[in-house]
Amino acid sequence: MWEDFKKFASQGNVLDLAVAVVIGTAFSNIVSSLVDDLIMPTVGLLLGGISFASLSITIGEAQVNYGMFIQQIVDFFIIAFSIFMFVRLFQSLRKKHEEVEEIEEVDEQTELLKEIRDLLKK
Repeated sequence: MWEDFKKFASQGNVLDLAVAVVIGTAFSNIVSSLVDDLIMPTVGLLLGGISFASLSITIGEAQVNYGMFIQQIVDFFIIAFSIFMFVRLFQSLRKKHEEVEEIEEVDEQTELLKEIRDLLKK
């Protein structure tokens, strides 16, 4: 059983997943700071100084902080949009790189075909 675990843990997929989790956590911290420190204060100013986090209602002796819930929803959408834009940027860069590789391959094939044509003419 220990050997099976070692094989599983040493596979590339597990290591890739571990790296993705660490990078994802760091990226989440960056986006959370963006939301908390830049975007939400700006939204608060645009709304006349209203902070979602301070919105609450008291029912009997219980205090319901629905503003925190709204804040978390806004955070989620901003984080999801940021990740979407990051993935989209990464895919466009990857696509450009693949197009360059395809162009290079076509040029090599074209050159070889031209050489063969020239040899056949002789």
